[in-house]
Amino acid sequence: EQEISFETPSPISFNVLGGDGCPVITFPDYPAFSEIPEKEFQNVLTYLTSIPSLRDAGIGFILVIDRRQDKWTSVKASILRIAASFPGNLQLVLVLRPTGFFHRALSDIAFKFNKDEFKMKVPIIMLGSVSELQGYIDKTQLTEDLGGTLDYCHSRWLSRRTAIEGFAQKVKQTAQILQSFGTELAETELPNDVQSTSSLLATHKEKKDKMKNPEYKLNQDQLDNQTTVERLLAQLHETETAFDEFWIKHEQKLEQCLRLRNFEQNFREVRTSWWQSVFGNIEMIQAKILTPLVFAARVCLKAFSNFFLECGDAFIQSNHYAVDSIIPKCSELHHLCDAFITETERRRNLLNKSLELHGLLEKSMKWCDEGIYLLASQPVDKCQSQDGAESALQEIEKFLDTGADNKIKELNKIYREYAQLLTEDLKHVQKVFQKQESMEEMFQKRQVSLKKLAAKQTRPVQPVAPRPEAFVKSPYTSPVCLSPVLQGYAAEMDNPLMAHLISPELQNKKDILFGNMEEIYHFHNRIFLRELENYVEYPELVGRCFLDQMEDFQIYEKYCQNKPRSESLWRQFSDSVFFQECQRKLDHKLSLDSYLLKPVQRITKYQLLLKEMLKYSKNCEGAEDLQEALTSILGILKAVNDSMHQIAITGYDGNLNELGKLLMQGSFNVWTDHKKGHSKVKDLARFKPMQRHLFLHEKAVLFCKKREENGEGYEKAPSYSYKHSLNMAAVGITENVKGDAKKFEIWYNAREEVYIIQAPTPEVKATWVNEIRKVLTSQLQACRGEIFWIYIFF
Repeated sequence: EQEISFETPSPISFNVLGGDGCPVITFPDYPAFSEIPEKEFQNVLTYLTSIPSLRDAGIGFILVIDRRQDKWTSVKASILRIAASFPGNLQLVLVLRPTGFFHRALSDIAFKFNKDEFKMKVPIIMLGSVSELQGYIDKTQLTEDLGGTLDYCHSRWLSRRTAIEGFAQKVKQTAQILQSFGTELAETELPNDVQSTSSLLATHKEKKDKMKNPEYKLNQDQLDNQTTVERLLAQLHETETAFDEFWIKHEQKLEQCLRLRNFEQNFREVRTSWWQSVFGNIEMIQAKILTPLVFAARVCLKAFSNFFLECGDAFIQSNHYAVDSIIPKCSELHHLCDAFITETERRRNLLNKSLELHGLLEKSMKWCDEGIYLLASQPVDKCQSQDGAESALQEIEKFLDTGADNKIKELNKIYREYAQLLTEDLKHVQKVFQKQESMEEMFQKRQVSLKKLAAKQTRPVQPVAPRPEAFVKSPYTSPVCLSPVLQGYAAEMDNPLMAHLISPELQNKKDILFGNMEEIYHFHNRIFLRELENYVEYPELVGRCFLDQMEDFQIYEKYCQNKPRSESLWRQFSDSVFFQECQRKLDHKLSLDSYLLKPVQRITKYQLLLKEMLKYSKNCEGAEDLQEALTSILGILKAVNDSMHQIAITGYDGNLNELGKLLMQGSFNVWTDHKKGHSKVKDLARFKPMQRHLFLHEKAVLFCKKREENGEGYEKAPSYSYKHSLNMAAVGITENVKGDAKKFEIWYNAREEVYIIQAPTPEVKATWVNEIRKVLTSQLQACRGEIFWIYIFF
């Protein structure tokens, strides 16, 4: 592009139409015409010839050269210069020759003899006056200096042309922007997910709307040159039309892509989420017998799949651009539906089998409950007579006859018949079968006793073991005592009406103060108490009740572990107005801490009650169960006691739970005898014992120093400062040390470290040695098992 500028007066003027509809270019009488630089002159001519339309420019231009005030030599030079530089087609060249007599005559003669020198293929007409010029070009198309009436102002013409060129540049830029935007759209890679596709479609629409509504208005100069503006607008309209056609195709492709991504996403949900939600939780479905749910899922998924199949078929019918990707998914969806129906049928049969098994277990449980109730309801005093014994015996035999239709006959048969339902965890089936066996055993023992009574034996019959009053009463006491505490204290801590009485430091501390007391209460009230009621008439059989619920007694360990924190919190706020108000409402004579101690007293009292029961039941049928229950309760008390000591360990950086189960704990005198270390230190360590508290875990033994604490209640309990530990995988033991029956050795890393342990008594030593031997033996067996499997594998 070249910058074009004219000084005033202009050497060249331009008009749209001539006499024959041809563009007219006028070269006014300009004395300095020869001084115009050649490059600028060519640029001006090129620009002027580009203004008309291609059609008008093709007809040819009419040149008007005004040289009335010039000399012939200048006229000749001007004509030759124009002929050499004019870039367009010429229709006619009109020259107003000089008006001076001499130069006019000279121009006539010279033009006739030198006409070939002008090198123009169009006629050159020499005119002597303006009136002659008007014979070729209408006056309306001539400026005033040529005798015409055309209102022409060169500066105004320049202003208009500048405005038009600005508009043309804007049109060009718009066309380029549209072309670039179209290229960008065409080269955009289609996304693979719904969200990205929706975002891309919205972004492209927003950009397209901005392109279609540019903020540009024509000024007055541009509006005045209507023809040129209309031509430029026509070009812009052609570009816009082409872009619109492209945009329709592009938008359609993006919308198809969005529908395709929605289809693919929903297809994946049908294939994964639904399938997993229905078939991934078969254990839950078997346990709860949710046949209606499976049937509903089948119907819903079938309808869902059919919907997407219809969508896929619609895509195929509409000649979707990605039809090659849709057809395989539709085929897979068809296959998925068929597989789903087949799997649903199989699972429904499985559920029917599960329902059948649960029915058998339920009938057996109900039969056992009825049997226990029958035994408990038979009055002992009436059975002492022959008639009473026979009547009770008939009741038992009649009830046992009903077992053919209700009880589980063979456990192995159940395992074989329902193998596909039963996993490794068979506790539920085994528990029902064990209860059935226990009940039948009770019936057999009762039958033996009743048959002896019915045979009229002369020796007096020893009455069944007496029922200690304390045991019958105690199970009822615990839940009754705890209920007012939970309702009158714990629940009130959440009561908004009592919130103003609770200090900020006490708020949100209910779990610390009460621990899991509510869990203990619900266990006794809902489970243990109801089981005990079945043995009110036959307390000698209550050992079985304890054994059945022994796992649930572990909740006491959690309560006892929290007790130090609870007691510490109580001492801080025992004089709180809140506790005083709760005690007043409950009309309790004792404060809350007395009731917080009840669960601890209860778990320790059970072993006393069971010992009392054994005293009166040595020759009864339930004596073995009572002894086993006592042993289990004592084991729980030991675990609780050990855990209370374990939580008092300080200074251990690791997680004590990772060391395995705590097996033993106790205080000992300890000597060390290490291979490494200074000789004087070794001599001193050999003769001076250390007081150490040992904690034996499954994976390590911890050495701690016992520290007595000053305080009240649980704060007086000792703490244990951790010193070091030994990994049981590298530990060895020497059971007997010469000279002392209470000593044994624990050595580490092939006797690199040796610890001589002195127990308080030989019995304590024997217990510890046996427990350590069990740990080491189990580790050796596990190691041999690993080596055996590695050998088989390789």
